Amino acid sequence: MFPHHREREQPIFSARAHVFQIDPTTKRNWIPASKHAVTVSFFYDATRNVYRIISVGGTKAIINCTVTPSMTFTKTSQKFGQWADSRANTVYGLGFATEQQLHQFAEKFKEVKDAARLAREKSQDKELANTALTIAAPQSPPVMCVNGPEDKLFRSQSADITLSSEKERIKKMLSEGSICEMNLEAELFTLQDSNSKLVAALHEANANVEQWKKQLTAYQEETERLRDQVADLEAHGPSDLLKDELTQSLEELEALLKAKDEEIHILQSKKAEYHEMEHQRDEAIHRLRETEMRNSDLERRIQNTEQNLSNSLEDRDRLDTEIQRAIEILDIKIFDLNDLRQSLVKLIDK
Repeated sequence: MFPHHREREQPIFSARAHVFQIDPTTKRNWIPASKHAVTVSFFYDATRNVYRIISVGGTKAIINCTVTPSMTFTKTSQKFGQWADSRANTVYGLGFATEQQLHQFAEKFKEVKDAARLAREKSQDKELANTALTIAAPQSPPVMCVNGPEDKLFRSQSADITLSSEKERIKKMLSEGSICEMNLEAELFTLQDSNSKLVAALHEANANVEQWKKQLTAYQEETERLRDQVADLEAHGPSDLLKDELTQSLEELEALLKAKDEEIHILQSKKAEYHEMEHQRDEAIHRLRETEMRNSDLERRIQNTEQNLSNSLEDRDRLDTEIQRAIEILDIKIFDLNDLRQSLVKLIDK
């Protein structure tokens, strides 16, 4: 918090989160703005009737955003949310430890945005009316701090290193499993799409084959009938013109039969390709099942790791409580010693 704002700005809500900013080059990737979870607070300026979101990492302000009515906080996952700041030309992202903390921050964001909208409407009404109205500043609600005060929070350095390494290992395991599963799912989807197309073509070809077989049978019967007619006509001495017509019809039917035989041969070759695609699909399904088994094992290991992480956090919280209690006792002892010292000084002066 900047010093010249301390007197007129009051905190109204605080939460702990990992802060990210969108990559200004790609506008797709997130860049971490803090190495660890930091405090993100809503502040209200009663003098200017302005709400701001502020977060400080070390000696640098990593978030300094004035809330406007046009802003929208969007939940992109169970523990992550984001909003755009057009003045800073960036997008902020916050990763929370629990879904409840994300919900609390989103509700407070909506409440502050509505308050900013009302403040803007009141300011516009004041300008239109051109009257000197004094708007009493609302009382600042008590500070809600999700993770407790920071000024007396002590953390074990070895515990932080262990938790960080566990989180990195979990992220790596999830990334490897997700990439492998996505590749196999894409391959299986392609094979299934090709399989569906081949099945449709095969059904259509089978229907055409049955139709062509019926036509072929009809053509063969017609050919036999024409041959019988030719033989009958030859026996009765038909004219040359009738012979030529019958011979031409017979040649046309034979050519048509040959074309249908070629089409049937092509369809039979497509059946072999269909069987090959079925074999590839079965292999892809087998690989996908193996990947699912590996993912199940990874999920089980992740659950064990999360349980260990939870136990470590509980131990750390318990240690922090004991340290806080020791600090309070030490403060009391120091106060008593100071009181004793003053009493001794008074006795010496007498």
